[in-house]
Amino acid sequence: MPLRAYPRVVLGHGGGGTLTNELVEHLFVPAFANPSLDALGDACLVTVPGGRLALSTDGFVVRPLIFPGGSIGELAVNGTVNDLAMSGAAPRYLTAGFVIEEGLDMALLGTIVHRMAAAARCAGVQIVAGDTKVVERGHGDGLYITTTGVGFLPADAPRIGPDLARPGDVILVSGTIGDHGIAVMSVREHLAFETGIESDCAPLHTLVHDIVDARGGVHVLRDPTRGGLAATLNEIAQGSRVSLIVEEARVPIRPQVMAACDLLGLDPWHVANEGKLVAVVAAEVADEVLARLQAHPLGREAAIIGNVQAGRPGLVAARTRLGATRVVPMPLGEVLPRIC
Repeated sequence: MPLRAYPRVVLGHGGGGTLTNELVEHLFVPAFANPSLDALGDACLVTVPGGRLALSTDGFVVRPLIFPGGSIGELAVNGTVNDLAMSGAAPRYLTAGFVIEEGLDMALLGTIVHRMAAAARCAGVQIVAGDTKVVERGHGDGLYITTTGVGFLPADAPRIGPDLARPGDVILVSGTIGDHGIAVMSVREHLAFETGIESDCAPLHTLVHDIVDARGGVHVLRDPTRGGLAATLNEIAQGSRVSLIVEEARVPIRPQVMAACDLLGLDPWHVANEGKLVAVVAAEVADEVLARLQAHPLGREAAIIGNVQAGRPGLVAARTRLGATRVVPMPLGEVLPRIC
C-alpha cells in the first residue's frame, strides 16, 4: 500500500524495502530537501578547504545485543564506517548516542562499550563526542545506539555514487551473503547448526581503499545491509535508471546459511549483511578489481555476479541455475526485524 494508506508506522517501514523507500521519499526528503541530501547515498559529501567531507548517521536496534561474531557495539562502529567507505571516504571520527533502558545489566553494558571501543581502534576512527539517555523499564528494550561518522576525501577523488552505474558495467560482491542476518536469527530463535554461523560484521574501508584507484573504473559501492542484496541491487537499478542482470549461481552463499534460510522460509538475497559490499565497475577493470578484492582478507570469496544493461530502467533480474530468468523485486517490508 502507498504511504498515505498507513495511518501509523509499521515494522515494515524500517525494513529497507519498498515501505522504507516510500517513507523516505514522501516524508523525509520533501521536508529536509537540499542538494546534499537529494542524492540519497549512504553518506553525503560536503566540500571544505582542501577536500570533501563525507557525513553519515545510523541507528542500531539489534536483538540480541550480543550475537555470534559481534555485538551492537561493533555494529554501531562498523555500520557507520562502512557507510562512509561506500563514498570512497577514509573514515576519521564518530559520535555516539546511547539510549539505555533502566535495569540493563551494568556488566553487559560494559562489555558492549569495550567491544565498541575495540572496533573503533581496529577501524582507525575516534569516538569524539556522545550522549546518553536512560528511559524507564519497558521502554527501551535494553540498549539502542546511534552513531554519526565523518570521513575525508581528497578534492580530486573520483565521485562514486548510486546513480553512476552505466550499461556495460560489471557487478561484483565481496563475499558470501546472508551471514549476519542468519547469525543473529540463529541466536534469537535458538537454532543450532553443525557448523557455526557468525556475523560478517567488519569495517570495509581498507577493502575500499584497495579498489577505488583502479583506473577510475569504480562507479558504485553499496553495503547490502537491511533488505540484503536484493534491496541494494534494486536501489542501484532505480538510482542509475538501468537494469541489472545477475547470475544466480555466481552469488556466493554458505551452505549452512542456505540451509538456515530454507528452514526459516527466507530468501538469502533479502537477508542483511554487515561486512560485504556490492561494487559496480567498468568492464575493463572488472578482473583487476576482483583480484584486488580477493587479495584482501575481507574479500577472499569475492565474485563477479552480473552486469548492467540499458533498457527497462529499475529492473533487476536473475538467471537461475535452470536457465530461466526471474525478476528480483525490492523487499516489501521487514523480513528480519531488529537485525541491525
